[in-house]
Amino acid sequence: MKVAIIHYWLVGMRGGEKVVEALCEMYPQADIYTHVYVPEMVSARIRQHRIIPSFINSLPRAAKMYKTYLPLMPLALEQLDLRGYDLVISSESGPAKGVIPPSDAVHVCYCHTPMRYIWNMYHDYRDGAGRLTRMMMPPLSHYLRMWDVSSANRVDSFVANSETVARRIRRYYGADSVVIHPPVDTDAYSPAAPSELGDHYLMAGELVSYKRPDLAVRAFNDMKLKLVVIGGGEMLDEVRRLAGPTVTVLGSQPFDVLKQHYAQCRALIFPGEEDFGMVPVEAMASGRPVVAFGKGGATETVAEGVSGVFFAEQTMEAISAAVKRLDEIKIDPKAITEHARRFGRQQFFEKMGRHIDGLLARKPGQRIAAPLAPAELVERI
Repeated sequence: MKVAIIHYWLVGMRGGEKVVEALCEMYPQADIYTHVYVPEMVSARIRQHRIIPSFINSLPRAAKMYKTYLPLMPLALEQLDLRGYDLVISSESGPAKGVIPPSDAVHVCYCHTPMRYIWNMYHDYRDGAGRLTRMMMPPLSHYLRMWDVSSANRVDSFVANSETVARRIRRYYGADSVVIHPPVDTDAYSPAAPSELGDHYLMAGELVSYKRPDLAVRAFNDMKLKLVVIGGGEMLDEVRRLAGPTVTVLGSQPFDVLKQHYAQCRALIFPGEEDFGMVPVEAMASGRPVVAFGKGGATETVAEGVSGVFFAEQTMEAISAAVKRLDEIKIDPKAITEHARRFGRQQFFEKMGRHIDGLLARKPGQRIAAPLAPAELVERI
């Protein structure tokens, strides 16, 4: 069975790329198509595959400025030649699903979210843009929305990474979807011994405006509590300027450092609204609770009173109250870790495999082939 995986861009290893990595394990024969490919920024597992970039990859400074070429990406996707493929899996939060699949192929779209910069967060992005971008966004976004909706008809089945995203798919595309949470490598994390626990809180992840890192830093400046910030991104310099004497900004760090801070922090602070959010699950897999904004994917992963607490408004006062409320609940690292395992890699492999097999089975004349499971899943089964 010939399989094509379409991903918007391969320029780092965030949540979307971890899903691609898992799909590569399920389908080791798959080819990968993408707009921009920076080999040194992705995992060896992904690099093992044949990777075909679109013409966007050849444009000036595409490795850094790829988002500026967003208006050209629909055209670039439609130039990709997918003849001969039996199964097409698009990984969507930037333009990816708009490829032209063969008429007899099955096209499954794993949707991290419909493009937030033209849909649910359009006004936030426009407000934070420069003058020229603000002027250009209305007509370009209008064009992209029309293409985005029409290209949804090229998908046989949408898979949403959360109930939150399933609602967006229904709202913007008028389509139903199956919810399958993304694969979090919960086995890679473990709780620290009680004697190793620190007195600091942790905020981790890419530092971009919609994640609201500025809000967390201001709240901890005000509370005069220790906060460690791990992550890079466009707001890194701003976060460093905002940080008071109790806030330590480490920037991007290797996995071992992040893993240690997950295990030793008092709690993870998660001030933004995410589509799913792997970071809270990683913290919980380390036995630590989460203080999260009560909207988006975190409401599906964090169990109130068991693995964390929520705050209802994105304000300093609400974060402060939630941090104080966390002190009132009993923290059981073992229970938190067990809760996190519900979102592990095994659930993704099993649910995606069953769903895709079902689609192929209903396709007349299509040879049904089960995806190859990774070695660790075979051992567990």
